[in-house]
Amino acid sequence: MNDYTLTIKSDEKKGVLYDITDVITDHGANISYVHLFVEKNNMGSINLELEHVEDIDELVSDLKNIEEVKSVELHGSQLDIWGKRIIIIGGGAQVSQVATGAITEADRHNIRGERISVDTIPLVGEKSLAEAIEAISRLPRVSAVVLAGSLMGGEITEAVKKVKKESKLIVISLNMPGSVTEYADLIITDPIQAGVLAVMAIADTAVFNIERLGDNIKF
Repeated sequence: MNDYTLTIKSDEKKGVLYDITDVITDHGANISYVHLFVEKNNMGSINLELEHVEDIDELVSDLKNIEEVKSVELHGSQLDIWGKRIIIIGGGAQVSQVATGAITEADRHNIRGERISVDTIPLVGEKSLAEAIEAISRLPRVSAVVLAGSLMGGEITEAVKKVKKESKLIVISLNMPGSVTEYADLIITDPIQAGVLAVMAIADTAVFNIERLGDNIKF
């Protein structure tokens, strides 16, 4: 069994998406991610990430037999192409320093076969930060998040608790005031080191295993 990405072009009509998912279900595959939109020519474009596909050729053939489907393109999975993903959230100065460590460390591992990308978003305000953290569980390929701020608690902490409950996300936090540090897997004082350890925590080519440290470890 393998993972694949399909790009399906179809007529924009009621029930087409149901027919497509019905075929995929009949083949025993699981849809792990979906993105769809309507193009200017009133054609529907659907990108599907599929897991546990037993016979991709037969699946593609059955999808093409749907009357409204105009084309089916087969790609490798996004995880194979883009790999794992780290997201750094917080204040601009701290975010840039964490990113420096993460990008430098990711480069060392990527030249050895890893595919690790680093995303950043400098944000201020409790509500904005909480919304961003909560949305992480809905993003594809995210393996770790680094909270790079100077004060985080309240709604931000509740968002972290929710995300950790819903996924296996690794949460690394800078050492800062606020209750969010109570729920982080690692608490790092130096922002550059936080970026380095975030990459090491998710890289298959690293010997560092965050689970062996226990919970809420400070450096």
